[in-house]
Amino acid sequence: MASKAVEEKDIDRPTKRLAVIRIRGRVGLRKPVVETLQFLRLHRKNHLVLIDDRPSYRGMLQKAKDYITWGEVGTETISLLLKKRGFLSGHVRLTDALVKKYTKFENIDQFAKAIANFQAELSDFQKLKPVFRLHPPKGGFKGKIKRPVKNHGELGYRGREIEDLIRRMV
Repeated sequence: MASKAVEEKDIDRPTKRLAVIRIRGRVGLRKPVVETLQFLRLHRKNHLVLIDDRPSYRGMLQKAKDYITWGEVGTETISLLLKKRGFLSGHVRLTDALVKKYTKFENIDQFAKAIANFQAELSDFQKLKPVFRLHPPKGGFKGKIKRPVKNHGELGYRGREIEDLIRRMV
């Protein structure tokens, strides 16, 4: 009986770190979509959050798929986000010294690796803002903003291609 409980926990354990970016604005949104975006902390265009791939998050992503894009991110991209767009409350930029002071990690790269491997969470660093505010992408969006990625657009699931978009937005 105990082994079955362990197996169920393993099934629900997240395996991928996802980056979610809000691409479209707030005009014409239905109330359930507005609430879902608020739960994801995506209040404005070009905001990014890091989440895991548990089923409750997957449901939220499907509900808001017409306004966001998401995909899997690796250690290098998380490190880039923390270095360029990581801020503490009071608009203080994240540095290696602050990571060493407030966490058990020596620098931003180690903290990013731990986040990517689910050994740490952004919430472990209490003063770190959970939302990354990005610029619009350099060179603009490559497709239509109102279409899904499958139809040469920008919305919805894009897999590892999200890393290219993040690099252009940082």
